[in-house]
Amino acid sequence: MRKLSMDELGRKSVEDFKLADKKPLVVVMDNIRSMHNVGSVFRTADAFLISGICLCGFTPQPPHRDIHKTALGATDSVDWLYYEHTVDAVLALKERGFKVLAIEQTEGSILLNEYLHSNTPTAFVFGNEVDGVSDEVLQVCDGVIEIPQWGMKHSLNISVAAAVVLWEFVRK
Repeated sequence: MRKLSMDELGRKSVEDFKLADKKPLVVVMDNIRSMHNVGSVFRTADAFLISGICLCGFTPQPPHRDIHKTALGATDSVDWLYYEHTVDAVLALKERGFKVLAIEQTEGSILLNEYLHSNTPTAFVFGNEVDGVSDEVLQVCDGVIEIPQWGMKHSLNISVAAAVVLWEFVRK
């Protein structure tokens, strides 16, 4: 067994990425503190050809070397917008026909593996590392998905949660 070379991987250029058909999925980051988490989500969004990212509140924005450290150039390929208030991002996405789902542990949340996917463009709201998705934002979302967890912690880093959710939706 041997690893594939960079040439064999068939990676897209930034221009090719911009021209490629994207998955009708958007990530909304609700007051994320860590630049490393932001960069990691950009990298995951690039890997799965996600339509875009909304950075909201005090979520750090590119360009910044700490975001770039984990994004590895994905801030150049993935489209993103900044919103001062996450609610405004959610409402704008809903106006564009997106179903908006918070990724959170709430009463009435649907487990990720039990969620019935549709062809509707979908946006996922990922919350702050300590407080999660804000109550104000939860009120304007169309639903809540919870990632099943059986260990002691019952929480995942936002960059890990984003990768799990995006992969689940991309693969179906």
